[in-house]
Amino acid sequence: MTDALYSSCWRSPSNIALVKYWGKKPGQIPFNASISFTLSNCYSETILSAFKKADHLRFSIELLLDGKPEPSFIPKIKSFFEHIESEMPLVGKYHWKIETRNTFPHSSGIASSASGMSALTLCLLSIAEKSGHKTDDFIREASFLSRIGSGSACRSVYGGFNEWGLHPDCHGSSDLFAINLDHVHPVFADYCDTILIVHEGPKTVSSSIGHSLIGHHVFASSRFEHAQKQVSKLKGVLASGDIEAFTGIVESEALMLHAMMMTSDPCFILMKPQTLAIIESIWEYRKQKNNSFAFTLDAGANVHFLYTKADEANARKFIKDELLSYCHQGRFIDDQVGSGPVQIS
Repeated sequence: MTDALYSSCWRSPSNIALVKYWGKKPGQIPFNASISFTLSNCYSETILSAFKKADHLRFSIELLLDGKPEPSFIPKIKSFFEHIESEMPLVGKYHWKIETRNTFPHSSGIASSASGMSALTLCLLSIAEKSGHKTDDFIREASFLSRIGSGSACRSVYGGFNEWGLHPDCHGSSDLFAINLDHVHPVFADYCDTILIVHEGPKTVSSSIGHSLIGHHVFASSRFEHAQKQVSKLKGVLASGDIEAFTGIVESEALMLHAMMMTSDPCFILMKPQTLAIIESIWEYRKQKNNSFAFTLDAGANVHFLYTKADEANARKFIKDELLSYCHQGRFIDDQVGSGPVQIS
């Protein structure tokens, strides 16, 4: 293959939702707002290269994951490019080579689509700028476009704590892109998240299928209304630094997300016995020690074990003494609130 006409590389992190969204309207519009924080060590690093395409093709794509061809991802990326071509005609002009790697297992309940699609979009926008595309707000446009590929990706283009979805208590919020939450108490600035890997393989039910089941869910309207209230509460808690209230909201949201899965039609369960064992261990430890350990879950079996930086030493001992036995092959990922994507030269 000839040399690339354009190339760009970005590292973009995953994020973990604290107030969850589950269910989307057409156009990748969420049924309710959500709040997340961006991770630091769980990220996708993507190189996007543009080559001259065959004249008879609209555009073409090849993808390497960890240096090996991964054709199963191409249909989703092709659909993404087709949906954004009206916003960015550039995508139809080239043969695209995507080389990407993750620092964490994909398709297992850590948001690999968020990091992957946000990294890809940031690369695409960088190439677009080189070829003359102008934007008033690079990051906001990245949020807007990446949302079309993966809803949660729109939150990964920012560092810290972020909100996505129109909400009366969040100034500047939108269903079309995420915004950064500025008023966050210092206790959360370096908040820790150790991801306990209970299950590494693909989920039995993908998030895309799970989202599609919410439209006719018997509890849908109540869930959407409750989530909007939770956003208001959590926004205030993040500003005040009230760890106890934070824990109550975040754990309730995690369990409600999985309750929606277990009561959908058809119903499904993504948690494993080890997931429940970890949750019960955290609750028991917190009761005995009267500390601030907490958890949340994404759409999968793995547990995000949450704690303040001040509690890090105790958390590491607790992981080693009690939680490690529930992890697949003793695997976990130490992470914390991150500063957002980085362009790699």
